[in-house]
Amino acid sequence: MKSYEVFDKFYDKYEKWYERHKIIAENELRALEKIKSQGLGLEVGVGTGYFASRLGIQVGVDPSINMLKIARKRNIEVVAAFGEKLPFKSSIFDFAYLIVTLCFVSNPVRVLNEIYRVLKPKGKLVVGFIPKDSSWGQYYLTKKDSPFYRVAKFYSKREVLDILARCGFKARTFLSTLHFPPEGEPVLEEPKEDDKGGFLIVLAEKISKF
Repeated sequence: MKSYEVFDKFYDKYEKWYERHKIIAENELRALEKIKSQGLGLEVGVGTGYFASRLGIQVGVDPSINMLKIARKRNIEVVAAFGEKLPFKSSIFDFAYLIVTLCFVSNPVRVLNEIYRVLKPKGKLVVGFIPKDSSWGQYYLTKKDSPFYRVAKFYSKREVLDILARCGFKARTFLSTLHFPPEGEPVLEEPKEDDKGGFLIVLAEKISKF
């Protein structure tokens, strides 16, 4: 089963994750709020719109129809599409988000090239991901009972930065959260300007490829 089919089938389980893991979700949201952008925004892999609705992201794309039905109820303008082929004109968005999406796309380079295309010059890209070499990445790699993590491919910070550079993005800022162990008691925490947490955010800027 392809990753988007998994999300379309288990959309209700995905949505309930935020209810079951409120503190983890809140920590991730706090970190993302530190770098909120202005203008017209896009989230690729918007899912049910949990983050987009809280971050003021106006447009979301996702291949899962069932997920988009929930996102639409959160007042997100949604489009059923794959990140590898975004249905938008070039250079129209001020910023874009990839929040725990990179590990589920079939071709990260194509997705990032498409995001590069639809962003305005010097547009911002926010990538939130679980580093493969973090304790959280190692923990999720063993979660074979989860239909989502069975189809995930995690990346290290170095791998993500290499892909970003290859696609015309320059990393500007790092923030992280989830500094407690994945099997420990979740606690609310303020994000740190480091790359040590289990949820890492990279704020990158579109630069000229020439």
